[in-house]
Amino acid sequence: MSAAPGAALGPTPPDGRISTRDLVAGVSVALVLVPQALAYAELAGLPGRHGLYAAAVAPVAAAFLASSPYLQTGPVALTALLTFGALVPLAAPGTAAYAGLAALLALVVGVVRTLVGLLRAGRVSYLMSGPMLDGFTTGAAVLIVASQLPGALGLSRGEAGVLGGAWSALGAPGSWDPAALGLSAVTVGLVLGARRVHPLIPGVLLATGLGIGFSVFTGYEGARLGDIPRALPHVELNLPWEALPGLLVPGVVIALVGFAEAASIGRLYAARDHLRWDPDREFLGQGVANLASGLFAGMPVGGSFARSGLSRLAGARTRWTGLVAGLAVLAFLPFATLLAPLPRAVLAAIVIAAVSGLVRLRRMVELWRLSKPQGGVAWLTFALCLLFSPHVEWAVVAGMGASLAVHAWREMNPGLRAWQEGGVLHLVPSGVLWFGSANSLEEAMLAALASGRPSEVVVHL
Repeated sequence: MSAAPGAALGPTPPDGRISTRDLVAGVSVALVLVPQALAYAELAGLPGRHGLYAAAVAPVAAAFLASSPYLQTGPVALTALLTFGALVPLAAPGTAAYAGLAALLALVVGVVRTLVGLLRAGRVSYLMSGPMLDGFTTGAAVLIVASQLPGALGLSRGEAGVLGGAWSALGAPGSWDPAALGLSAVTVGLVLGARRVHPLIPGVLLATGLGIGFSVFTGYEGARLGDIPRALPHVELNLPWEALPGLLVPGVVIALVGFAEAASIGRLYAARDHLRWDPDREFLGQGVANLASGLFAGMPVGGSFARSGLSRLAGARTRWTGLVAGLAVLAFLPFATLLAPLPRAVLAAIVIAAVSGLVRLRRMVELWRLSKPQGGVAWLTFALCLLFSPHVEWAVVAGMGASLAVHAWREMNPGLRAWQEGGVLHLVPSGVLWFGSANSLEEAMLAALASGRPSEVVVHL
């Protein structure tokens, strides 16, 4: 039974105080969150400061309503890609108009998630089938890597689209910047290598520090992050409200699909630690986090697997770890200009390393082997992600439609096992029996009656 949104869940102490472990875990998360927020802002087509604003206010807001004590909220790769796909037709990336649209989109996502939580409809997230999510996640990961390849090679993104830009960059090795390529390779190696040595080793932070040091001491002339304003985030309501109708569908898709990652984190750690987890309350927490991000000129946010795992390993005991992480990022903002020399190739490589584990081609092949209909849903969603790029939200809509169609087809065609013993015909139906499957079941029963010897008695089990 789900708990009320205001109930205390998880291992939060009765007095609600922040423990020393929470402080350590929160600061550890913040050290990774800062460079990731910059990288995911770049992926979304935004200046880095908007990612930092989201990283500062969203975890603080989520901490007061979160169900999981480990879930860490902030900018994440999949949500950043969905944001880019939704906004790139409406404004030029990197502009003030684009940033205003990103904040407005975060508000839409926040309203949708908050309403789902208030209506106690959190189980709507389970309507997204596993095969659809596998196909979407794999397609999105491929697109994310493709979008970052030009930057990792020291080239501009260009106007050829995500896949076209990656193909053009790979086809022009003579234009690659050797320094950028080397930095990218070292960054990917550090991030993935540190994770294998021990999850608590901050490979992202090490790569960021190395990139800044290289840029400063060698006079690196490639693309760099550039100055970040020292201003703290403030409430901004001067948004392009006239664009709201065009953001409704992407906002709903981001609200539901983006929540799948948070739901997976919450369910996984709740099962491992024998804790209760409430999807309705988590929807509320994630909704309020997006509302806060939108109000403070941020971007749509979600739950991070990597940072949540780091929080748990660092000893987090309560949901206040997110509060500590957000406040730590907020305290860092006046000093964010120290990151100005950071090569953009490092940010691109951080994103590539972060999403490398999201490519699930092996799982999709295995799914096709086990079930052609379900495998077809996964591969269809994957293909549509690439085809509709950067508007991947439509691939999600089509994938959900395909999942429901496969389910309806299976439910309308129940199985029937039949055998005859003397003059008795035994019938054992399987599947869901309802008015939609009545005709198929009747035809199967008549076929069984006609295929054998005349039966005096029919027994169904």
